[in-house]
Amino acid sequence: MAFMPPLGPQGMQQPPASPPPQFAPPKPAVSAFAVDPGAIAGCLFRNTFVWLRNGNTFWFYPTFVGRTSVAGFRWTGRFWVYSGIDLRQIETFTCF
Repeated sequence: MAFMPPLGPQGMQQPPASPPPQFAPPKPAVSAFAVDPGAIAGCLFRNTFVWLRNGNTFWFYPTFVGRTSVAGFRWTGRFWVYSGIDLRQIETFTCF
């Protein structure tokens, strides 16, 4: 199961036009199970707050979901950077 993102004029993925919300949402209940590709696919092209198993948190704008990873734009606090995340590293997430 893979979803192909929309491409820009030169075939590159386009980051969101604006920053994510300026707040960190409350953390949802955590499951003992790994994040499922089908679950996070519901957040494609939406501002998504991610909690990693190592304690890091950040805003993410997913544009592609594969069997074991998700890719998209991670907010650095100043700009969007394209990156990928192994689904096993994600503890939980919520999208808007």
